[in-house]
Amino acid sequence: MQQEKFSIIRQIKSFKYAFNGIKDFIITEHNARIHLTATIAVIIASFLFHISLHEWMMIIFAIGFVWSAEMFNTCIEKTMDFISTEKRPEIRLIKDIAAGAVLIASITAFILGLTIFIPKIL
Repeated sequence: MQQEKFSIIRQIKSFKYAFNGIKDFIITEHNARIHLTATIAVIIASFLFHISLHEWMMIIFAIGFVWSAEMFNTCIEKTMDFISTEKRPEIRLIKDIAAGAVLIASITAFILGLTIFIPKIL
């Protein structure tokens, strides 16, 4: 197998495809719009409460963690729906586990947010 030669044009196009994927995700997925709203609210709160650099790093990581989990979950769900539209226990299990990963990411981010913002609110 021969490896393709590096191409800056191909690299730039790959970013375009990635940004298109993010845009399509936000436009087509209800949960993405919920995450977008939460992301904007957390960023505004972070500015209002003048969080530290260390806290910003944790917030940014948590936001990326939740978004990534939700996007992977969406890909898994759409792939399973493409494979079969019939109700099958194996597909339900795969989808439920993927949804559980998003729940874990979201709970983790929520707890992190509480540890940062509750002391500032009090």
